[in-house]
Amino acid sequence: MGYILLEGGAEFGGQMSEPDLRAIELAGGFDAPICIIPTAAAPDHNHKRAGNNGIRWFRSLGARNVFAVDVIDSTSANDPALAASIRTSKLVYLLGGFPRHLGETLANSLCWQAALDAHEHGAVIAGSSAGAMVLCEHYYDPYEKKVVRGLNLIPNACVLPHHNNFGRSWAKQLLQLLPNATLIGIDESTGIINDLDGGWQVHGAGEIMLYHGDQSTGHGRGAHFHLHRIA
Repeated sequence: MGYILLEGGAEFGGQMSEPDLRAIELAGGFDAPICIIPTAAAPDHNHKRAGNNGIRWFRSLGARNVFAVDVIDSTSANDPALAASIRTSKLVYLLGGFPRHLGETLANSLCWQAALDAHEHGAVIAGSSAGAMVLCEHYYDPYEKKVVRGLNLIPNACVLPHHNNFGRSWAKQLLQLLPNATLIGIDESTGIINDLDGGWQVHGAGEIMLYHGDQSTGHGRGAHFHLHRIA
């Protein structure tokens, strides 16, 4: 089984090198195939530019085998050729954008199954902002202001991206909507990666905040923590 990277957003602004370099290392190094999935940018026809930004960013970090897979709707999400490209990747990266479109496009698709197959064989699955949100069991649709079931790679959890910007303003409502889940507030320029012991570690310049019930706790760069144990 591979690793999971959740990032708080603003992924290609030059501030996410620390978690992304760690993800590249876990994926096998600079020659590992890295697949950018720009689905979340498709509703405003921004997926080509976003995908190319991802390619340039990872190449700037030293990665030599980076490509985008244009999974933009339910038809392309069930394209066997695109799924095959994802299945052989060692780092599968979901970009930010519109979480509802991303989650609903990937759910039960050939391409998402291919990502799960890759993860089972050691690949890193990463997501930033909307990409991180849909990887959890629950995510918040800010447009309809309701909770939606995600891809459930991380059970009983919900990410609040851009936590140092606007994400923290979601916490009060989501604590009421998801009283038994762990909310994970992740700052921009910050990511968390799971450990082999079932814990997580913070990478990057910002902080993360865990909310569960009436408890909350923050963790900064280098901190180790467990999602469902706040103390």
